[in-house]
Amino acid sequence: MLQVAVCAGEAALREQLKGLILRTQECGVRVAADMRGLLSGGEQFDILFLEIEEGMRDQIGIAAEIRQDMDTLVIFISSGQDYVFDAFNVQAFHYLLKPVDEERFADVLCRAVHEKMTRKEKEPLLIRAKGSFYRVEKKNIFYVENVARKVVLHMKGGELAYYARMKEVEEELGSCFFRCHRGYLVNLGAVRSYGMGSILLKNGETILMAKQKYSEFAAAYAGFLHADYRHTGSHYAENQHDGFQREQILESGEWV
Repeated sequence: MLQVAVCAGEAALREQLKGLILRTQECGVRVAADMRGLLSGGEQFDILFLEIEEGMRDQIGIAAEIRQDMDTLVIFISSGQDYVFDAFNVQAFHYLLKPVDEERFADVLCRAVHEKMTRKEKEPLLIRAKGSFYRVEKKNIFYVENVARKVVLHMKGGELAYYARMKEVEEELGSCFFRCHRGYLVNLGAVRSYGMGSILLKNGETILMAKQKYSEFAAAYAGFLHADYRHTGSHYAENQHDGFQREQILESGEWV
C-alpha cells in the first residue's frame, strides 16, 4: 500500500486533503503541520503534498532531501506562483494553487499514484535461491507458480524456485501481476488470450484461472491495457518524469 503524507500549516487544509486522498485512493495517510513533525516517526512516504507559503522556505530544502533519499514524489501547494521555480529546482512532481480544486487534486493524485506504481513495478526482485542472490527483472517473468513451500518463477530463459509465501511475492510484483488462481500469479503483459478457466500466455503456455476470478481478471486486464495505452500514448506521460519543462510552467502558471 502506498503511503501519502500531507504537510500543511493550516489545519483545515490538512483535513481537506486527507479526506480527498482517502476518497480517491486506497493508501495510508499521515498529516502534520511541518516537516519535522512529519518525519518524527521515521516513516517513508511515496507521495508528499507540501504547503509552501511565506515563512516556510526551510520546508523546501527538507522536501528536496526527502525526494532524493526516499524517491518521494513531491507536490507543492501554494496560494500563488512565487515558489514555482523552487518546485522546479527540487524536481517536484506538480504544483497546485489554493483554493484546491477537488477534481484537479484527484487527477494529480491519480497521476502520482500511477507514476509511483510504475516505478515500483520496474524495480527488480532481489531473491535468494540455491545459495546465491539473484536480481530478476519483473518484465521477464511470464507467471509465478506456487509449489509446496516454494514459488517458481517461469521466465524467459528458464525457471527459478525459492522459498517464499505467494502472498508476499504478489505484493512485491505489484499491479501488473494478477492472482488468477490460488497457485498462479500471471504477468498481465504476458497474456495472449484468456477464457473461462484458462489463460494462454505469449510463450505458448497455458495456466489455470479460477472461474470465480474470471470477471475480476477481465476488469484488471482491461485496466492494464488502458493504463499501458495512456502511459505510452498520452502527452503528459512524455513530460511528467520528475518535473516539467520550464517553458510549460511559465506559459500556464500552473502545471498541467
